[in-house]
Amino acid sequence: MPAPRRLHLGAFMRPVSIHTGAWRYPGAWPDANFSFPRLRTLIQKLEAGKFDAFFMADHLALLNMPIEALRRSHTVTSFDPLTLLPALAAVTERIGLIATASTTYNDPYHVARKFASLDHISNGRAGWNVVTTANPDAALNFGHDEHMAHGERYKRAREFYDVVTGLWDSFADDAFIRDAESGIFWDPAKMHVLNHVGAELKVRGPLNVARPVQGWPLIVQAGASDAGRQLAAETAEMVFAAGGPIADARAFYADVKARAAAAGRNPDHIKILPGALVVVGDTVEAAKAKRAKLDSLVHYESAIGSLSIALGVDARAFDPDGPLPDIPETEHSKSGRERAIAIARRENLTVRQLAQRLGGYGGAAIVGTPQTIADEMQEWLETGACDGFNVMFPYVPGGLDEFVDQVVPELQRRGIFRTEYEGTTLREHLGLPRPENRFFATARAAE
Repeated sequence: MPAPRRLHLGAFMRPVSIHTGAWRYPGAWPDANFSFPRLRTLIQKLEAGKFDAFFMADHLALLNMPIEALRRSHTVTSFDPLTLLPALAAVTERIGLIATASTTYNDPYHVARKFASLDHISNGRAGWNVVTTANPDAALNFGHDEHMAHGERYKRAREFYDVVTGLWDSFADDAFIRDAESGIFWDPAKMHVLNHVGAELKVRGPLNVARPVQGWPLIVQAGASDAGRQLAAETAEMVFAAGGPIADARAFYADVKARAAAAGRNPDHIKILPGALVVVGDTVEAAKAKRAKLDSLVHYESAIGSLSIALGVDARAFDPDGPLPDIPETEHSKSGRERAIAIARRENLTVRQLAQRLGGYGGAAIVGTPQTIADEMQEWLETGACDGFNVMFPYVPGGLDEFVDQVVPELQRRGIFRTEYEGTTLREHLGLPRPENRFFATARAAE
């Protein structure tokens, strides 16, 4: 009889809570997003709860919302992920460390070198969240007058992935001899010069970092558009999916897995983790009251700003008490726009109601007791809607502590979440193979 499936849990930690009102909640740490001591405490708690990974998203510009809304946002300041995560690696032992790095506003050599270094520093716990960057204001910070078109961003991203992974394979696993007696430190025959010349990129190589502990750091994607799904199916090993109705989640899960199979990949080697804001209460009513309190802390300026970001247009000009007008496509996030429009149409919401929904957090939420939360997570796992969840906390430290102290033990009691880590690397936590070096066949790569 096959072993029961087990959940994988990531923690979405930039901002430390996705909810706009989180920093104002009674007992919350308002400075947690930019405090290393706070973040150290939080990641150590997550590791005690046996979470697969700590995920730090990144933004390359202030959120493109009006200053009236931005002044209320706790996302204005945050650490650079690839500066923070090596520091967190030094105060943890097992939990994975995933960071966002844009393929539009980075060069492949930078990304390959930083993540290879993080993987060595953490002894095999690094993951790269591959994004193309939705915020058009980022272009202005990198010497461009206009944001690259959506299709062009994904075309570049696909080639970027090939270059980065090729650079990670610059050295065979056994290239470094370090023979003090002979004076030979490494074997030049076990180095590959990439010499990549493509439609978008030109990179010579080799990388000046030894092959990562995991072979490659984990590849993570978060796109819901058709182009995003295809890129994920071809390259991702973990997908941070948008939450939504469970039927939609099942359809997304089946679609990405099928695309992976069509691309010649093993669908089991892609783990799909929808995002979910989880609010824990002693009763369902208490949890709902907690969510209502959170939502009440969102000012309309923030709400309409969040709606503008989701739609890719300035929503302040809309009639607040009228229906959402037709929204043209833009070069912003297509999936975010489609989700917002779908919610408005499905629930017949006014602009004000939709803004208030998105202003706090408009994605999937699981609100209830530890038992009802575990029920819902188990249903998603066992009916083909996910392989786990990317958990978002309503506020910290309290919301995170409640999940680790109350929900995790309930999941463990049911046998659907680990009680101990399976190994030391992020790939071992997820049950994923170590990639073979495309240039050098070794015994270790085949393990």
